[in-house]
Amino acid sequence: MGWIVAVIAVAAAVAAMVHAENMARAQRIAAARAELAERQMKAAEARTAALTDEIGQLARERIPVAALALSHPTAQVPGLREAAEIDGDAARLLTEAVQAAITAVLEERGRVDAAARAAMRGTSAKIQSLLNQSQQLLHELQHEYDDPRILQLDFRNELALRRTQATAVLCDAWPGLARQNSPLVEIVLGAQSRVAGYERVKVANHLRDERLGLVARAAEPLAVALAELLANATAYSHPDTDVQVTLQQSGGRGAFLMVDDAGIGMDDDALDRARALVAGPPEILLTELGDPPQTGFAVVGRLVLQYGFNCHIEESPFGGMRTILRVPAHLLTVLEDDHSLSALAPKPVRTPASPTAAAPTEQETAPVPQPAGGQAPALPSRRRRTPRPAPQAPAGAAPEREQMPRTPEQAGASWAALQQGTLNGRSVAGPPSAPAPEDHDHPDDRDEQGDDQT
Repeated sequence: MGWIVAVIAVAAAVAAMVHAENMARAQRIAAARAELAERQMKAAEARTAALTDEIGQLARERIPVAALALSHPTAQVPGLREAAEIDGDAARLLTEAVQAAITAVLEERGRVDAAARAAMRGTSAKIQSLLNQSQQLLHELQHEYDDPRILQLDFRNELALRRTQATAVLCDAWPGLARQNSPLVEIVLGAQSRVAGYERVKVANHLRDERLGLVARAAEPLAVALAELLANATAYSHPDTDVQVTLQQSGGRGAFLMVDDAGIGMDDDALDRARALVAGPPEILLTELGDPPQTGFAVVGRLVLQYGFNCHIEESPFGGMRTILRVPAHLLTVLEDDHSLSALAPKPVRTPASPTAAAPTEQETAPVPQPAGGQAPALPSRRRRTPRPAPQAPAGAAPEREQMPRTPEQAGASWAALQQGTLNGRSVAGPPSAPAPEDHDHPDDRDEQGDDQT
């Protein structure tokens, strides 16, 4: 019996030990689980705090800076500050929130800009119509009254018309003026007359064809674009300096208009922005033009995009900037001979011929006769190297007496001698008496009166 009691006692001891070990293991597991739960809770709290901070940064910094970066590309949009504490889904949702905000801002800005363009387009059209009517009235007054103030008023009306026209073009409206095929040099003169500093603009015509012109649909747009470039060149250069405009023709590539100024130039950022504007971007927002808005290059960019011009800006050898406006060949035409050019249009500059060793002609070596009284003729000493072609006599006409051609110096001396002799004769005869009423219409009296005015 004793051994049974011993066995039972051993079994009880073993069971107690196992139970105690199980209880200890359970306690250890419970403690580990409690520790794990505590760590998980702390991690969750940390993630929640980090997510809260990111949401706060999203509202305070990321979305506002992302909206600012739409107008200022140099602005840096901040990213996630606690990227390690944010899981993938939360980070993705935060990034999507920024993109959604950017999309909403772009759409709203586009709607606001379109509404502003429509309002300005309608207002510009009405103002432009009124200014055109005022211009017509001023032209009529110029023929009726000889008052220089009317010319000044007409010029200021022209400046206001250019501003309104540029605003309309910037708002996707047509220039508002229909023209016929026009000479290129006259378009340059028209653009020059729309600039406040027009007297500083010097035009050099290097066209091979004097009657090179633009087709009707591109004439006024080119005048508007060139006027904006000239206005920019005169505004940002010293008033004592000139603005050079050079017209060149280049075979199948069209024509080039180069505008050089001796102004203050541009830094790299301003030059890059100007090149981007004149390149003709598909969309130019009014809100991106500054305050006050600088519309010159933006207007050129709209016309470049619509009519196929090409514009490039670079540094000028005169110290300022050079703007090259290229007109493609398909917009050029040659005008008919019956189209008279403006008297103010500069003549093409021809390359001087190389000097030759030929002997001087009779016209070049002929002595210049002195007029009566020993006074030299007050005429320019300009010589014509080649004689004018003699007019062809009609068929069947009787041959006339051959006349020796006279040089310009000989003709001038003859007229000077005639005028001097007339003055000498009047000085001897004394002052003329008043003509009789019936002699007012005598042809000799009219001729003599004309000589006095000369």
